[in-house]
Amino acid sequence: MSPIQRIRPDGLVTSPAFSHVAVVPPGATTIYVGGQNAVDAQGALIGEGDAAVQSARALDNAKTALEAVGATLGDVIQWTVLFVDGADLSAGYGAIAAKLASDEPPLVTAAFVAGLGVPGALVEISAVAAVERP
Repeated sequence: MSPIQRIRPDGLVTSPAFSHVAVVPPGATTIYVGGQNAVDAQGALIGEGDAAVQSARALDNAKTALEAVGATLGDVIQWTVLFVDGADLSAGYGAIAAKLASDEPPLVTAAFVAGLGVPGALVEISAVAAVERP
C-alpha cells in the first residue's frame, strides 16, 4: 500500500501549520471524530470563558476518541476547528498549535460561528484520520 500523503503544492502558501491536499490510499482505514468540546466525562464544561483552556481540552477529548480506535493525533488528515464569534483565536489556536505541528501537517479548516451546541463552549474540534493497516 502506498503511504498517506499530505501535500503542500508549489504555487500555494507554504505553512508549517497546515497542508493543502491529502491523499489516502486504498486499504487505509478512515476514522471520523465528531465535534469535541471542552467537557469532562460527565459533560460539564471546562474553562468557562477561556478559549485556550477550552481548545486544549477539546483537543485532548479528540485525542481520547482517536486512541479508542488505535489512532493518534499524527494520523489526522484534516482538523475542523470552530470558534464562537468573539473568542480569542490567538489564545485558542495557540493552545493547540504545537500539538498539531508536523513535518507533514494535516489540513486545517477554522471558522467563526454564532454558537455551539454546548452552552458556554467557545470551541469545537472535529477530525478525519486515516490509518494504514497491514
